[in-house]
Amino acid sequence: MKPRILAPVLTAFLSIGLIAGPLALHADARPGQGGSMGSRGSRTWSAPPPTRTAPYSAAPMERSITPRTAPSPNYGPQTAPFTRPAAPFAQSGVRHPFLTGFAGGFLGAGLFGLLSGHGFFGGMHSFFSLIGLMLQVAFVVMIVMWLVRRFTGNKSSGGSGFSMGAGGVANSPGVTPGAIPSAGGNAALQINTADYQAFQQTLMDIQTAWNQQNIAAMQQMATPEMVSYFNEQLSALASQGARNVVSDVHFIQGDLAEAWRENGMDFATVAMRYSLIDLTTNAMGQVIQGSSTEPVNITELWTFTRPSRGGRWLLSAIQQTRQ
Repeated sequence: MKPRILAPVLTAFLSIGLIAGPLALHADARPGQGGSMGSRGSRTWSAPPPTRTAPYSAAPMERSITPRTAPSPNYGPQTAPFTRPAAPFAQSGVRHPFLTGFAGGFLGAGLFGLLSGHGFFGGMHSFFSLIGLMLQVAFVVMIVMWLVRRFTGNKSSGGSGFSMGAGGVANSPGVTPGAIPSAGGNAALQINTADYQAFQQTLMDIQTAWNQQNIAAMQQMATPEMVSYFNEQLSALASQGARNVVSDVHFIQGDLAEAWRENGMDFATVAMRYSLIDLTTNAMGQVIQGSSTEPVNITELWTFTRPSRGGRWLLSAIQQTRQ
């Protein structure tokens, strides 16, 4: 091929490469790039409970430094919201199946014997039989009460906190305050208004740091694991001559999925819905993904952590939601 013809051909190929190269990137170029990554302590591989903001199950974690000890059944294919595991019988108000059958049978047999005249005191053929009837009824009641204490106990439900996953959601920008009962052997954690404000502010600040490619700022808002993922994503964009810019971020609503304490650390997973302009350009400034005018609505589950003794909440995981 002659040099005069070769030069325009190479220029065309280079232009196509600059434009098409970044198209191989994830369709979502915002922080996290639409993936599920990070750690949620001992609950990393368990799906958070559904909330009104995120009524369906969360996508499984794709990347995490937390070892996976066992597969979670909550992450199976689902077309409807999953519910939390049933509470113990003593806590849920549901009658214990063994107790119901045994006590019911015992009580029924006792009353049948009394009514048929074959009780402990020989029937109802004398004045003393009436006393015997009353004593036998009292005896049966005492036995049933003993069985209730024996098989259900007097345990408390671990807290009467309002479950944000079941009912709370903000109608205006902001996260609905609430508490959630403990689960999985972890201590329950109370989340207050200041915590929700911190979650919302961190969401906004991370978008800003992402725009500025400010890794140092991200280190003040996210765990080292999450910062490493963000750094890797920004580096991948830069290596292809692309840049992602998010702007016009608006928080819409959010609610608490679960909050707990374990091993000296506090954790809170919050479902958050927000909108933003998500735009990716190539090295020549041409738009290759997204729109500069049309915002997109995002619903994600963000998990935050901090030392139980106090300190700033840090983003420790992002999970996508299933529709």
